[in-house]
Amino acid sequence: MRNERNWKKMLVAGVLTISTLLTGGLLGGCGGGQAGTADGLREKGELRVAMECAYAPYNWTQSTDSDGAVAIEGSSEFANGYDVKIAKKIAAALNLKLRIVKSDWDSLIPAVQSGTVDCVIAGQSIKPERLQNVDFTKPYYYADIVTLTLKDSKFAKATSPADLAGAKATSQQNTIWYDLCLPQIPQVQKLAGQNDVPAMLVALISGAADVVVTDIPTAKAALRAYPQLTMLKFDQAKNYQVSESDVNIGISVRKGNAVLKEKIDQILDGFSRDDMNKLMDEAITQQPLSK
Repeated sequence: MRNERNWKKMLVAGVLTISTLLTGGLLGGCGGGQAGTADGLREKGELRVAMECAYAPYNWTQSTDSDGAVAIEGSSEFANGYDVKIAKKIAAALNLKLRIVKSDWDSLIPAVQSGTVDCVIAGQSIKPERLQNVDFTKPYYYADIVTLTLKDSKFAKATSPADLAGAKATSQQNTIWYDLCLPQIPQVQKLAGQNDVPAMLVALISGAADVVVTDIPTAKAALRAYPQLTMLKFDQAKNYQVSESDVNIGISVRKGNAVLKEKIDQILDGFSRDDMNKLMDEAITQQPLSK
């Protein structure tokens, strides 16, 4: 529906509002004594965005700048993925240079809280407990929850979490998949949470886990990398019961940073769900199989 034309409209709108951005109120952290000030963002002329660079297809690390990848700060490597594509569009609309800061999952929120980065674009769901520490923009992606298992697993024909009863299950730590979904599997053998998506998939491929719970983009990327896997997409009425906010993926900014949040929201208003899905499909296609 609205695709290339919307991107162009979004970029024009961003340029028209840049003067408002740079003379407005709080605009996220820029480090040092100017963290959270408009002057700090203007002087640096950049938007610092944190992500794991290890969460394909949202974000990953690669050795070249192919497919529009962006250099990772302090590294000879590059970041790419859906999050990078979104970050590039936001930075362009704000007329700022994009800086990608690689960070561990558990360090993402502290990075934006401290002002080390301006925002986090890393596939974070808008969980109430996260909202206690940071503010979130409107969703920049809507991610349904699915289950992965091996094609030859006894759970491969499951049609609901109830059919996974007794399974050894894991997912990425500190996510709704691990915290809210796994306990909904009857008699689940809940394994330790994994540090990142690659570790989660290794647990499944190696047989340490029978199933993992994740979202559709992550599952689609995994299927491309590991053809021995199958994705179980349960009917909504039978699926894991979570709130809408749990599957809405947002961009986190420093608590109280109303100006940056508002401007990013204005940019996201130019994205239809069709735009988002097309961009995600592109990321999945470009994703290195090893990531």
